[in-house]
Amino acid sequence: MGAIEGYGGSGNGRVATRGTTDLADILERILDKGIVIAGDIAVNVLDIELLTIKVRLLIASVDKAREMGIDWWTSDPALSSKARELPAQDRELRERLARLEDTVRALSPGGQDRAGGSG
Repeated sequence: MGAIEGYGGSGNGRVATRGTTDLADILERILDKGIVIAGDIAVNVLDIELLTIKVRLLIASVDKAREMGIDWWTSDPALSSKARELPAQDRELRERLARLEDTVRALSPGGQDRAGGSG
């Protein structure tokens, strides 16, 4: 499928062309402008609604999505490079929590004996 097809010629040696839209052009336009596909699927039996599926699909470039205020992927840790840091952060927070709990036990009445303090 060619993006430009030639037809005929003029007396000046130049070939006149007519453009055809190829897939890359269509995709570029969709990503630049964005497209929304919406639909509802309902399953009813004897006028009783059993299931409703609402489909909302937005296809756009990242820049266009940000223009529209859509940037959920920036704060989703599973989709960012920070996801690899989460296990280490989790372990560190658990250790800090354990130390704080030990400190609270040591400062509570009767807790000094269990924490090894003198009293």
